[in-house]
Amino acid sequence: MKSKEAYLIFEKSINDYHLNDHVNNPMSNPYENKDIRHLFYHKNWIDTVQWHLEDIIRDPEINAEEALKIKRRIDQSNQVRTDMVEFIDSYFLDLYNNVSVNSDAKINTESPAWAYDRLSILALKIFHMKEEAERKDASESHRASCADKLLVLLEQQTDLCIAIDELLEDFSQGDKYMKVYKQMKMYNDDNLNPVLRARK
Repeated sequence: MKSKEAYLIFEKSINDYHLNDHVNNPMSNPYENKDIRHLFYHKNWIDTVQWHLEDIIRDPEINAEEALKIKRRIDQSNQVRTDMVEFIDSYFLDLYNNVSVNSDAKINTESPAWAYDRLSILALKIFHMKEEAERKDASESHRASCADKLLVLLEQQTDLCIAIDELLEDFSQGDKYMKVYKQMKMYNDDNLNPVLRARK
């Protein structure tokens, strides 16, 4: 999948979320379950909900009990997000499984799915920075500052899309090879987190 197509899916997810703009709204994924676009849409929906949870938890007057609930929800969301990235990488591993790797092929610092993860977050930054640049109740200097930042984010989007497409092309030609490591997060594991282990 080309990066621009993925970006359009991310934009659709963000726009769909903001039709109701509430962290408890259920997701209605428009793509078939076995379609890679389904994973991209779901991945960005998770990112979008978490973006807004991060806003809510920073309210200085938030009730402590509510803050703890949201923190736990963010932790759970992070785990689902990581699992989703690994699902997407499995798709790419399968896609390039039969490619003949060149003898001088190189490895990349990140997998395709983690690059798409960055693009998904970038789509959220662009959406919300554009909102700020156009906010009617903000000062002119605030809007101008956000408009400048938006230009930088859009440039970053162009560069990241090019880099992702070049990476996928390198994989397809055997000039780079994929090697994926599971994240092996320890703090959610009852056997690896000493605090959780002590409560078993």
